[in-house]
Amino acid sequence: MRLQKTSVVIAAAALATLSLTACNGDVGSGTGAAASASVEASSGTSGSGGPSGSSSPDAEEGSGGGDTQASASATASASDSSSGSSSGSSSGDTCRTSNLAFSSSGGMAEGEVLINLENTGSASCSMRGFPGLDLKGKDGTVSAERSSGRSAPTVTLAPGEGTNFSLHFPPNTSGGSGVTFTSALVTPPNETHSHRVSLSVNISADSGSTARITVDPVGSGK
Repeated sequence: MRLQKTSVVIAAAALATLSLTACNGDVGSGTGAAASASVEASSGTSGSGGPSGSSSPDAEEGSGGGDTQASASATASASDSSSGSSSGSSSGDTCRTSNLAFSSSGGMAEGEVLINLENTGSASCSMRGFPGLDLKGKDGTVSAERSSGRSAPTVTLAPGEGTNFSLHFPPNTSGGSGVTFTSALVTPPNETHSHRVSLSVNISADSGSTARITVDPVGSGK
């Protein structure tokens, strides 16, 4: 009987020891797993933070650069669009000498010659102001003055359309041969190139006649 009780006690003690060891093992295992998870979490946070910390500024900088370039591109496009709209205005560009045909004809009164200008270009053009005009002949050159009290309209010419301006001079009524001019060198408003036009102008030889040679603004006769 005593031997059996002793065996029972020893067996119970062994079971208790095993149970305690198992509990300690579970606690140790749990602590190890928690510690490992904590380390891994910390390592993962640090690892992801490291690359994002180094790459994020680059990404923002790249994005910022892209936004800046996109903004600059949009501004340039808007500028181009605006420039294109301005150049496509209905009034057209300034009429150039190379795109004009020139001729002369008799005016409405004695001592007047009309200088005709026709747009021979493929697009509309406009001009405004006084032309330049030099009368030329065997006796020399005389530059016409601008008429006083005449306003200058803006003249727009479609392809094939024309306008004119008047040249005024004192006709020769002296009975003498006077001074004869056989051509005029015409420069349209806001241009630097001239065109020679054939005409015939005879004025008195007195010194005051050349001072009375004048031109009106282009289109003012309409």
